[in-house]
Amino acid sequence: LDNEEAQHDWRITMSSLASRRLGMMGASNEEGAVVKDLERLDLNGHVSDGDVSEVVELREGARVRYEEDAPVRIGAESAPALGHAESEALKRRTRSLNAPSPIQQFGPCGRIMKNSAMVMTIQDPASQRLTWYKPPLTVLVIKKVRDAMVIPPFIQLVKWFINQKRMVVFVESAIMDDPVLTRHPEFGHIKEKLMTFDEKKDDLTDKIDFCCCLGGDGTLLYASSLFQQSVPPIMAFHLGSLGFLTPFKFEDFEAQVTHVLEGHAALTLRSRLRCILMKKEEEETSAKPNTNQLVLNEVVIDRGPSPYLSNIDLYLDGKLITSVQGDGLIVSTPTGSTAYAVAAGASMIHPSVPAVMVTPICPHSLSFRPIVVPAGVELKICVSPDSRNTAWVSFDGRMRQELCHGDSLRVTTSIYPIPSISAQDQITDWFDSLAECLHWNVRKKQRTLDELSDLSSDPYDEIKNETKNET
Repeated sequence: LDNEEAQHDWRITMSSLASRRLGMMGASNEEGAVVKDLERLDLNGHVSDGDVSEVVELREGARVRYEEDAPVRIGAESAPALGHAESEALKRRTRSLNAPSPIQQFGPCGRIMKNSAMVMTIQDPASQRLTWYKPPLTVLVIKKVRDAMVIPPFIQLVKWFINQKRMVVFVESAIMDDPVLTRHPEFGHIKEKLMTFDEKKDDLTDKIDFCCCLGGDGTLLYASSLFQQSVPPIMAFHLGSLGFLTPFKFEDFEAQVTHVLEGHAALTLRSRLRCILMKKEEEETSAKPNTNQLVLNEVVIDRGPSPYLSNIDLYLDGKLITSVQGDGLIVSTPTGSTAYAVAAGASMIHPSVPAVMVTPICPHSLSFRPIVVPAGVELKICVSPDSRNTAWVSFDGRMRQELCHGDSLRVTTSIYPIPSISAQDQITDWFDSLAECLHWNVRKKQRTLDELSDLSSDPYDEIKNETKNET
C-alpha cells in the first residue's frame, strides 16, 4: 500500500469484512491472519494454502480477501453457519477456478476503470448446495398429464408426504377431475387432504417450500411457468419419455426425498430468460406490457403460417447486430441449448455457464452460425420494416402470439433461476443425460492393432495353399 493511512483503512475494511463473512465479533485476531494471507498472494491474485483456492479483488487500491462461497440458501432469511465437517469438505477442493481474475490490474500501468458494477463473481459450481433455514412444510406435486402410468407413483408419493412427513400437499385443481385418477381406489382416502390451485387465478409465490415433478422434461417446464419470481427447490423424477432434466429414479423415492429434506443435496441453478413483448400501441402510450414471461428453455420467433421468409432485426444492447432471413430465431438459455437449439445446429452449453444462445432456424445464408452472447446483455427482436409478413412468438412452447410490425420483444437473463436438485452433482448429471438421452459421441470403438490381422502377409496365401492341397 502507498502510505500508512491507506494501510490503516485497508485493515479496518478487512476487519469488517472478516467479521461479516466469518461471523466473528472481534477483528483483532483476524486482522493478523489477513495480513499474512496478503503476503502469500501470487501474481494471479490467489492465496496458496494447502488445497484452498481463494480469490482476491483489487478495490480502490486495496486487496480484499474473499473466501469460497457458502452453499446456496433458498429462502428469505439467512441460514445458520455450516458445521465444521461440512466446512472442511468444501475446503478440500483441488480444482482451480479458471476464469477472468477479479484483480482488475493489467501489467504495471493498466487497470480497469472503477465503477459501481465492477465487482466480478466467480462461483464454484461445487459450492451450490441446498440448505433449509427452517423445515419445509408445503410441497407442490406436479404429475405428467394424460399418462395412466404416472397415477400409482403420484398417489404413493402424495400419501407418503401426508402420512410420513406431515406436509401440506398442493396439486393442480385440474387433476381432481381426471377420470383415471378419481377411479383409483386409494385416491379417495387422500382427496380431501389435498390443497388445490388454479394456474390462471392463483399465485404460488412464497406459498410453496418444495416441489416434486413426476414425468418428463415438460413437467419441469410447467413448474417453471408457475413461478414468475422466486422458485422453490425442484426435485424431478424421470417418469416420462426423454428425461434430460429429470435425474431421479422413482424406485427409491423415500430415501432420496428424505436426503433432500435433510439438506443433503447439490443444486444446479438453471438461468431463465425474462421476455417482455411490447406491442406498438403499448409503447406509444407507455402502457404496461401484457406479456412479461420467464422461460426456462427458449423463446422462439418464427414465420408462422406464412410462406415467406421471416425478416427479423436483432439488436444487442441497442445496437443492430443483424437481420435474420430464414424460418426464424431461437433465443435459449444454457438449459435450452440441448432442446430446440441443438436440433437447429447449436452447441450444447452446461447450465452453469452464464450465457444466452442465439440460433437461427434454417437461415438463408451459408455463413449464419449460432452465437453465444454474455448473460448480462439485452436482446431486442422486432420485425423488419420491409418484411413481407409478420412473425410469431412462443415461450417454452406456450402462449403463442403474433409479433407485428412495430412490436418488439426484449429478452434478458432473469434474476430468478430454477434451483434444480441434482441426483449426484451438476457435472455428473449433465454428462449422464448427454450419454443416456442424446447418445452423445456414441460410436463403435476402433479396434487395436493386436486385434487386426497381420497386414504384412498375403491375404491370398491361404486360398493358394488350399488349391495346392486339392490338386
